[in-house]
Amino acid sequence: MMHVSRRAVLSLVLGALLPSAAFAAAPAAYFPPQGEWARKSPAELGMDPVALAAAVQFAQSRETTRAVDFSDQEATFGSRLGSMPTRRARTNGLVIYKGYVVAEFGDTQFVDPTYSVAKSMLATVAGVAVRDGRIVLDEPVAKRVNDGGYASPQNARVTWQQHLQQETEWEGSLWGKNADFIGKEAFGAGERKPRALQAPGSFYEYNDVRINRFALSLLRVFDQAVPDVFQQQVMDPIGASNSWKWVPYHNSYVELNGKPVASVSGGTRWGGGMWINSWDMARFGYLWLRGGAWNGKQVLPPSYVKAALSPSAHGPDYGYLWWLNTKGKNLPGLPANAYAALGAGSNTVLVSPDHDLVIVWRWHAGNAADFATKVIASIRR
Repeated sequence: MMHVSRRAVLSLVLGALLPSAAFAAAPAAYFPPQGEWARKSPAELGMDPVALAAAVQFAQSRETTRAVDFSDQEATFGSRLGSMPTRRARTNGLVIYKGYVVAEFGDTQFVDPTYSVAKSMLATVAGVAVRDGRIVLDEPVAKRVNDGGYASPQNARVTWQQHLQQETEWEGSLWGKNADFIGKEAFGAGERKPRALQAPGSFYEYNDVRINRFALSLLRVFDQAVPDVFQQQVMDPIGASNSWKWVPYHNSYVELNGKPVASVSGGTRWGGGMWINSWDMARFGYLWLRGGAWNGKQVLPPSYVKAALSPSAHGPDYGYLWWLNTKGKNLPGLPANAYAALGAGSNTVLVSPDHDLVIVWRWHAGNAADFATKVIASIRR
């Protein structure tokens, strides 16, 4: 008589009760090859095409009031340090659902400044530095960067993590702008009142001078221009185009190995910054949606991605230069684990892991969630 183990009997019973699909491996995530991105119809992915079309129509109707020719730049942000385009695109965007393009509108190939979305890109470069052992997040930056920028007692305490969370309280000037943000000529409508500095790590302030100091510090630890690191370690692996450019200020050059090398900024507040099209922004967002992995290559350590998407102690629901939604306030109506890279204009890369969704929406008015909630409402299964 043949003997059958209890495990085998259990497997046979389960196999009879459950559909075979229950034992099938989950389909591998799709990763778009360089130069193309597969499209699927909304209906094919369980979306209501009429509702999605209405969401897109809504997004197209909410264009920013920012000047098309950037003539409002200096009044808004202060005296420029870098170049600006002569015009911008109209509102445009992409909806990536379950890895596939389900909607596109406007001129998505237009290379435009993306303002502070560049901050989230700097956070990605920092993730590469962590991956390669070039920095340790809770260490003082001064331990590895010795260029005078962290010599004062105040600045000597600043850590890499504090830079990523905008809690450094770094004091000083860089590229002709002081971190105190005092003065209408230098800072435009963004000028601030004088205040006492707090201890590093105890106070959040959104501050582009300090972010630019962070970018320079990343250059120091890589001993290489940050845009080159970003291209080689991030953008090339994810199949980005060669149309993007990280434009420096006219005066943001340092000597590196006997040659002048540009240090870039974390935005376009004073000109320059990341100029990029919507497709490359979508790839960048998709990398983060996939936990820092791309088609079998772990670009960013999973532990770093998790930490980057965790709120800081003092920020307004802020991670490592990413805007979070753990309190439901930054992206109203979206899940608590949704997050976004946000730039003036507005320029947005929004990620909702619960919905396997990446949205790029550029030159829009209103909150980024206004469009996203309508896209999510079109999902039927």
